Amino acid sequence: MSKSKFWYLTMALVLAASMLLVACQPAAPAAPAEQPAAEQPAAEQPAAEQPTAVPAATEQPAEAPAAEASKLEIFSWWTAGGEAEGLNAMFEVYSAKYPEVEIINATVAGGAGTNAKAVLATRLQGGDPPDSFQVHAGLEVEKYEPTTYLQPIDDMFDPSVFPADLLKMLEYEGHYWSMPVNIHRSNVLWYNKTVFEENGLEVPTTIDEFFAACDTLKAAGIIPVTMGTKDGWEAAHVFEGMLAATLGADDYRGIWTGEVPWTDPRVTEALEYFQRMMTYVNEDHAALTWDGAGEYMLSNQAAMMIMGDWAAGWFASKGYSDFGWAATPGSGGIFVGLSDSFALPQGAPNEAEARHWLEVCGSKEGQEAFNPKKGSICARTDCDPEAFKVVPETYEYLTSAAEDWATNAIVPSVVHGAASIESWATDFKDTITLFVSSGDVAGTQAALQGLCVDAEVCQ
Repeated sequence: MSKSKFWYLTMALVLAASMLLVACQPAAPAAPAEQPAAEQPAAEQPAAEQPTAVPAATEQPAEAPAAEASKLEIFSWWTAGGEAEGLNAMFEVYSAKYPEVEIINATVAGGAGTNAKAVLATRLQGGDPPDSFQVHAGLEVEKYEPTTYLQPIDDMFDPSVFPADLLKMLEYEGHYWSMPVNIHRSNVLWYNKTVFEENGLEVPTTIDEFFAACDTLKAAGIIPVTMGTKDGWEAAHVFEGMLAATLGADDYRGIWTGEVPWTDPRVTEALEYFQRMMTYVNEDHAALTWDGAGEYMLSNQAAMMIMGDWAAGWFASKGYSDFGWAATPGSGGIFVGLSDSFALPQGAPNEAEARHWLEVCGSKEGQEAFNPKKGSICARTDCDPEAFKVVPETYEYLTSAAEDWATNAIVPSVVHGAASIESWATDFKDTITLFVSSGDVAGTQAALQGLCVDAEVCQ
């Protein structure tokens, strides 16, 4: 066979094969054409037909719950007994209204916020604010540079339901920066009823009566006054009540405004009052927090404790009811007051949720849930006294506290943020804590006058 014939034959075979392939090509769709037979069972089972293209698109938001889940971070220092229980009660009110919101309870232990304030300041300055945080009503807010780091909440206030004195305390640079949840009393003497009865003691109301009772108790082998100074604020807390006792209401206010000098002899008297009291205190006070020291009273090893009325909530959380109360000796008729409140930071990650939280904090429902357990009275004036019966251990005390709030001379606590700017309050606490160990009355009094000058309040 010639080459030309061989080539022609080869090309013919290739062409024929190509035509055969083209002719066979339509057979490929034949399989899909028969598919309905395979899908027939799906047609008979509607549930199996769901994963079609269109339903898949409508099911796409299955991820939505995770994306839409809201959070609310509340920053506070409430970790002890009734404080924590009261906060949880307010959380429950919030959750009933906004069940889709996850509450993050960011607490930093340490009474009076000693540790929490430093952590919070760092977070605010670092651009990592919580959604809302606890702050004492009053000049403490100055520490957080409100015009830089906080949002005013004037629009959330109903002035008609808050006492005028409290509104004055809350206002700073023409705005309200936090929502009050309660009123506390700083100058309270708590006593163990059983110990007092067994030793034939009456409740001391004067300084002389107080020390006479201390002598009787010490002779009986009982700790007259239990105290914890571990956190660095407790000594100053006790001292401010003694300062109110020796100065009286008007001049106590005046010592924080510069109208009364710290060189006043009544300040000397208060320092001597405190110094003498320390000779009747448990020896391990430096190792104990206030509630740790309170255990001595619960176990009948100690007779008295000077602490704010959050102690009532703590007693209740311990199931303890064998206690009585009076004003810190010498300070009868004076209510050294403070208020816990919650603020709204600039850049709060969940601002809408935070505003809802502040609404709960300021509401009648929220305060009636919170205060009986916390051991405080409502900041609002329209709370129902019957609401406080839910905690029998604190009901009688809180009823009397509400009466005193209405009739006593109200003065601001410095240790709890109401009377002075935070830097002055911090230095004041440090000075009195140092006095516990030094016992130097003259040196401490001079230092206190110097602090007032440094705060640019005294000349």
